[in-house]
Amino acid sequence: MNIEKIFLDEIYRCYSTMAMELDGELHYFFASEEKGHPCYAYPHHDLKKRKTVWEQGGGTMSMIPLPNTKNQFIAIMDFYLKECPSQSKLVWFTYKDGAFIQKDLFYLPFLHRFDLYQVQVEVYFIGATIAHDKKDKEDWSLPGKIYTAKLPSDLNRTQDIKLEVLVDGLFRNHGYTRATEQDGGYFGSDEGITRVTIPQKMGVAWQVERILSGQIGEIAVGDVNHDGKEEIMTIEPFHGKTIKIYEYLNEEYETVFTYPREMDFAHTLVSAKVNGVQSFIGGIRRVNPDLFIAQYIGYDYQIILVDEGCGPANLNVIDVEGKTIIHSANHTKNEAALYVVSE
Repeated sequence: MNIEKIFLDEIYRCYSTMAMELDGELHYFFASEEKGHPCYAYPHHDLKKRKTVWEQGGGTMSMIPLPNTKNQFIAIMDFYLKECPSQSKLVWFTYKDGAFIQKDLFYLPFLHRFDLYQVQVEVYFIGATIAHDKKDKEDWSLPGKIYTAKLPSDLNRTQDIKLEVLVDGLFRNHGYTRATEQDGGYFGSDEGITRVTIPQKMGVAWQVERILSGQIGEIAVGDVNHDGKEEIMTIEPFHGKTIKIYEYLNEEYETVFTYPREMDFAHTLVSAKVNGVQSFIGGIRRVNPDLFIAQYIGYDYQIILVDEGCGPANLNVIDVEGKTIIHSANHTKNEAALYVVSE
């Protein structure tokens, strides 16, 4: 496995990343956690020609392309764990004539993660608040929630966005990953892992299932050991010091692997194919703040260190022109970076 690192930029407390097309050209987006700091987009075929999405922003954990559109995406802005009352909001961006047009959709205190699902012609929002409210950064007395809403076809009609609470009582509601089937997602909190399935027909209720107990800070799901059943990789607990892999054995999930290196503040996990091999990819922010790949090789899980000391806060993985590209918001090093993985 060959790995080439491409340094894109210095971004203070680089926090979030995604990939999407602008005017038909693939771009890599990176945004800062810190108030008053930027988000940039880098075109795949000319990485030095960055575009400024915003110059004075921050608090962006999630950015998601808007389904069935061109040049549009939705992002969280102004999520700050230490800021009370919270001004966290969902924002709609449109790229037109070389500039990004911004429109606030709604405020939702401590909105931390979200996703968008397309079902036939409808687009559904699902979002997680890390807490309902807080007196200060260390106050976890009020649990977070999972919210849903059907988005109007014209997002200028913000009055038509009706948020509904799907799940309540989720303390430190931090983790999220989209299901492999694209029909919902997994949320991680102090109450464990909650699986949410979106209705595929109008009038049918959302399904909610608790699939694993324990304090879960982050989640990735995929069939990494090729046994036909999906494994789960977790960070435990919230911003935790342990990374585990669970296999579904004897009608329940059992721990089969624990990440061997000491860590603190593990923060991000994804499941994706790396050079065609289903893998887990993860990042740790303190104490061996590494970017790693976990694969099942020779009847065991093995760790491949991609970069040491970089401290990823969030990751995204795509295949481009026959190569796997990991784009990593390297929080500890204050950098936006790509890692090109090839055989």
